[in-house]
Amino acid sequence: MINVILLVIITIFIPPVGVFLIKGCGADLLINIALTLLVYFPGHIHAFYLEYKHFHRQDQMAQTTAYNQPPPQAGYGTVH
Repeated sequence: MINVILLVIITIFIPPVGVFLIKGCGADLLINIALTLLVYFPGHIHAFYLEYKHFHRQDQMAQTTAYNQPPPQAGYGTVH
């Protein structure tokens, strides 16, 4: 929870740094730098959108791995 709050605070002041922390150095970072330099506000929208997608994907992965595990297979060394 603290990481999310710090990430949001960093993104409010410098959107490209928030994108870099989530996506690394790639096309999304270059797009965000361009948007931030052009008008600044679209850089915020892009950064927060990427953060939303990142955390939403993490939540989905946590739910699917926690609840949809197949039952262990019976095999050598298992007790029935």
